[in-house]
Amino acid sequence: MAANLGVREIGVNIGINERDRKEIAEGLARFLADTYTLYLKTHNFHWNVTGPMFETLHKMFEEQYQELRDAVDAVAERIRALGFPAPGTYAEFMKLASIKEEPGVPSAEAMIERLLEGHETAVRTARSLLAAIGRAQDEPTLNLVSDRMQAHEKTAWMLRSMLVH
Repeated sequence: MAANLGVREIGVNIGINERDRKEIAEGLARFLADTYTLYLKTHNFHWNVTGPMFETLHKMFEEQYQELRDAVDAVAERIRALGFPAPGTYAEFMKLASIKEEPGVPSAEAMIERLLEGHETAVRTARSLLAAIGRAQDEPTLNLVSDRMQAHEKTAWMLRSMLVH
């Protein structure tokens, strides 16, 4: 079996040193893990929601998991553009994620609360990257992270609004 099939590695030379790229990629890997875990949790809730708000929540959760599905791709591709492998297994995600899987099937209101917590956690994870991104003057990552923070904050606001009695 040929080890590398004649493929050679070509270094990344985008104006950000390797140490900074690595720090940013590691932060993005944590953010990817949070985003993927939140995607999976939202998809699970879409499948399993019940109660008087079923139709509303079923549709809303579907919109949310589809948005998160697209987001994981963008984050993973940015990690690759920085020259590092993106994590891609449940085991890696569970080690890296601040958001934890949801055991069982909570009530519809508890689902909303858990997703609110998840989106706010994702924002905090993203925000923790800003200093390293700023030091490296990494505008593409800043734009990605800023857009993702805005999306998570908006979703959190909408979920929070559903919990007002």
